[in-house]
Amino acid sequence: MEKSARRVSAAAPLLLLFLLCSFPSAFAGHDYGQALSKSILFFEAQRSGFLPHNQRVTWRSNSGLNDGKASGVDLVGGYYDAGDNVKFGLPMAFTVTMMSWSIIEYGKQMAASGELRNAMDAIKWGTDYFIKAHPEPNVLYGEVGDGNTDHYCWQRPEDMTTDRRAYRIDPSNPGSDLAGETAAAMAAASIVFRHSNPAYSRELLNHAYQLFDFADKHRGKYDSSITVAQKYYRSVSGYNDELLWAAAWLYQASNNQYYLNYLAANGDALGGTGWGMTEFGWDVKYAGVQTLVAKFLMQGRAGQHAAVFQKYQQKAEYFMCGCVGKGSRNIQKTPGGLIFRQRWNNLQFVTSASFLATVYSDYLTSARKSLQCSAGSVSPSELFGFAKSQVDYILGDNPRATSYMVGYGNNYPQQVHHRASSIVSFKKDPRPISCRGGYATWFSKKSSDPNLLTGAIVGGPDAYDNFADQRDNYEQTEPATYNNAPLLGILARLGAGHGGYNQLLPEVVVPAPRAPTRAPAAKPVTPAPVSTSAPISLVQKVTASWKSEGKTYYRYSTILTNKSPKALNSLKLYINKLYGPIWGLTKSGNSYGFPSWIKSLPAGKSLEFVYIHSASAADVSVSGYTLV
Repeated sequence: MEKSARRVSAAAPLLLLFLLCSFPSAFAGHDYGQALSKSILFFEAQRSGFLPHNQRVTWRSNSGLNDGKASGVDLVGGYYDAGDNVKFGLPMAFTVTMMSWSIIEYGKQMAASGELRNAMDAIKWGTDYFIKAHPEPNVLYGEVGDGNTDHYCWQRPEDMTTDRRAYRIDPSNPGSDLAGETAAAMAAASIVFRHSNPAYSRELLNHAYQLFDFADKHRGKYDSSITVAQKYYRSVSGYNDELLWAAAWLYQASNNQYYLNYLAANGDALGGTGWGMTEFGWDVKYAGVQTLVAKFLMQGRAGQHAAVFQKYQQKAEYFMCGCVGKGSRNIQKTPGGLIFRQRWNNLQFVTSASFLATVYSDYLTSARKSLQCSAGSVSPSELFGFAKSQVDYILGDNPRATSYMVGYGNNYPQQVHHRASSIVSFKKDPRPISCRGGYATWFSKKSSDPNLLTGAIVGGPDAYDNFADQRDNYEQTEPATYNNAPLLGILARLGAGHGGYNQLLPEVVVPAPRAPTRAPAAKPVTPAPVSTSAPISLVQKVTASWKSEGKTYYRYSTILTNKSPKALNSLKLYINKLYGPIWGLTKSGNSYGFPSWIKSLPAGKSLEFVYIHSASAADVSVSGYTLV
């Protein structure tokens, strides 16, 4: 990420603007499936570390292979944030959170397009790194490399001669915003991998629990501890929003009432019920928190906290009304209709806001509600139409007829502010590029990039729809991972068309990343998959059902059997997607164990526990046990 005081100016192409606004039919429909494929591909160009055998961006090579070594920790991997070679933890974590949210909401649509596996691989590249970066409960490495020395050089990642120092937070040097966002990322990703890789999902969730505790108990801004980040990713909003954001994702991932209560008890003090926002991004998370909590409310999951959650929802709708121009404070737009927040990398705010508008329109549709704004009612389709208009603008429906996704369409940026793409591939010419030599030989070239940075969303046009395709115009031509991440969900949603959405169903199902098959819709009485360890079997079934106040409730019986020749001790079960009371187990922290009247389960014996709720069967998995 580059920042300085330089300005880029250009005359407004008024004639072109009038022509394009007068003839909207000149814009052809977009291939959202192709745009989705390309936008996921961009993440492979941003990879650091040992590249995998199935790497598709073949002009990249291994890089950063000694990251963390000087600190005695393995920090190889992760993502470069933008056009530089630094690994910044805060935007990287936000990127992973938003990619995960995209799959949680629209994973089925990604599977239908054949891109789910690639999207999940993109998430795992980030979460594998976060696991390494969190070697102890109260330690998190939040940056590798230094922006000042990195920006002094123009080198491929494969050639780096810059300082690769690692920076961390701990109880003496806290960073609640960084730890909170990383907790949110790992909690959200745990949902993504719950069915396809349950052991990995549990590992991510455990890291998320620890990171949230660290963030909440040892409070402080991360850029006061990692001061080298201040010039590039200063946490202007502080850490209150990340604490709420992490709590919301942990509740979504675990259904643990502690996090629901946390959101309710701290909504006022931490700003969730008070801040009405007109932006959402890697720094300011309030609108995202408010949208998630509004979802919990509309799902009927607020319980005794409905009154507080309604305040969150009011602020979420304040944001949505501002997006469509019918609020008490509307978001600024360019003459061509694009959200405009700031001159530098404006498109990050466009994709993030468009994602929130997309999911909220589907929440409203599911709840059969409309948006009530100060300037009138807004239908879900109108809100979704706004999100579509922003994506279409990015893909080329704008006064310049320029696609701001590299490699999409016929007219897209050719001189991207990106070290790796602007220098000949290491595989073609492995001769080292020196620190300053890269500026002289490659940065100053006026020709197109030698490597196509397919799928990258660049910074985008200015407040008057002007854009200068020049490599030194970093404010407009530099891409970033957090520009692309929210776009994955919107493109999957747009590519799948309308109909068949109910985003408020309590069960979040991310399909296995295989070729799509047509199967009958799941019914509430279908037993949920269980994770069974070899000596233990788990069988779930419905034993009764009844209706009350328009809802159908089910009584589920789960039989756990010790199949080993030894006694079973220290049983630990994880139960996800449980929405009602449970009998026959004892809860301890985030897991369940034997009831108080059973100390161990003899060989060949079974125990039964039951629960009641109005949804599909809960997910029950064995997380620990001993045999004696």
